[in-house]
Amino acid sequence: MFLIYNLLLWLSVIILVPVYGAKIIFGGKYRRSIGPKLGVVSPEPEIPGSPRIWLHAVSVGEVVAAAPIISSLREKFPQACIVLSTSTETGQELARKSVDQASRLIYYPLDFPFIIRKYLNRLKPDIFVAVETEIWPNLIRMCRDDGTAVVLVNGRISPRSFRRYHATRFFWRRVLGMVDKIGAISDVDAGRLREIGVPGRRITVLGNTKFDSILNRVDRAAEETLRTELNCPPDQKVLVAGSTHPGEETAILYVFGELLERYPDLKLILAPRHVDRAEEVLSLIRGNGFEHVLPLSKAGKESAMQPANVILVDVIGELFRLYSLASVVYCGGSLVPRGGQNIIEPAAWGKVVFCGPHMEDFTDEKNLLESTGSLITVHNERELLQGILSLLENPSELSRRGEAAGRSVAASAGAARKYAELITSILEKRTRSERKV
Repeated sequence: MFLIYNLLLWLSVIILVPVYGAKIIFGGKYRRSIGPKLGVVSPEPEIPGSPRIWLHAVSVGEVVAAAPIISSLREKFPQACIVLSTSTETGQELARKSVDQASRLIYYPLDFPFIIRKYLNRLKPDIFVAVETEIWPNLIRMCRDDGTAVVLVNGRISPRSFRRYHATRFFWRRVLGMVDKIGAISDVDAGRLREIGVPGRRITVLGNTKFDSILNRVDRAAEETLRTELNCPPDQKVLVAGSTHPGEETAILYVFGELLERYPDLKLILAPRHVDRAEEVLSLIRGNGFEHVLPLSKAGKESAMQPANVILVDVIGELFRLYSLASVVYCGGSLVPRGGQNIIEPAAWGKVVFCGPHMEDFTDEKNLLESTGSLITVHNERELLQGILSLLENPSELSRRGEAAGRSVAASAGAARKYAELITSILEKRTRSERKV
């Protein structure tokens, strides 16, 4: 079975080499990460510390989920070697900014046995911790062969992922059977894992660490600094459209144009999901008649001199802070079928959030905020416009719903400590077994 997996892995690489090679050569993407992914790393001194814990978080969202777990582990194990790996360069950049309690940050290698072996020999982990749905068969098998424990934390299986895993569950049942424990976000995720073939005794529902991570980052002092940087006084109305995808910016710009007729001083902060689309989105903004546009990367240089009613977010890692300025929020990836984006971030600041109907990847979060009235689902730009107008014209209702959003996020925190305790219990069990031997 693993032979077939590895043959398919090699076939995938052969097919994708021209595509990614062109992106590396002509676009500059992946240049920092391709070497480490292939096992080409500069010699570095061995990382001291015990126990030795390797956490893997694919990209930005998983880094956000991993951060509070690392903080909790560092409290329990001050002398531990804690290595955090990411697959994407954006994830690595966020980790460098926000995860200062890791002993080292690395890129995650491709799942080829000869590359994985190099990393396992170098890191010598006592436990490998995968965040969310990072299931790499060769690494899991080789960890088990080495006696390294394997845990999956903040485990979630989206509907799209579930369909793929379920169709090939004959393989994933064997792979996941090598995992010591899985901490799932919700009963729904736990049920999907059981349907794939994971024994129920290995699954525990412990909640979502993103609530912890997000709450820890809410900083009212930073909000005041940001208002000064962007010439955005507290009484100015602001629409923040976060993590938008192609097709959504047009709808947002239509809504913004209509709102300006009622609120001439309204400011739009527009953050495309992928910052490499910034030039494309800038052209779209200007093509819709909005000439006073400030790219966020230039805010410190130009904001005081050039008033702008549209701020384009063209840098990574700033959207969360920008949500603090919002009167109302639209969260992207939802008017188009992309599964939605993280609606908890604006909710933690006490903001009412609008989203489209495509929120399949955030079903639990959606249900939580809808139950408080702080999430409003719309199906097109007309509904979005009417919904925003209704709340802006009723400030007390807007405030009530926003406060409910903040309370619901605060009440859902605490999962990071539970995951750290799960990891600790496995490490302690391993230590006891070694002493007996």
